[in-house]
Amino acid sequence: MSFAQLVDADRRLMILRALSETDGFGANRGLIKTFLDAGGHSVSTDRVDADVAWLGEMGLVNLRDNAVLLTARGGDVATGRATVPGVRPLRPGE
Repeated sequence: MSFAQLVDADRRLMILRALSETDGFGANRGLIKTFLDAGGHSVSTDRVDADVAWLGEMGLVNLRDNAVLLTARGGDVATGRATVPGVRPLRPGE
């Protein structure tokens, strides 16, 4: 796996983990971008949109208007109960 793929996988896990910690298991893209910035992933809005679309294609989030909502499967990945290629697996102690 290339460095860029590792960074993408880490960023996608961060998005799922952020959603898993919000009330209602959802957030808008602006809040997701702010969370990523705080976690060391300073990315463009286009990159956030691409990641959200990818997570949607994998069935890990649902999109409703400007809201990104965690699915049950996405919650399983965020907590380490399941893995999906392209999303960094949760490590022990995280």
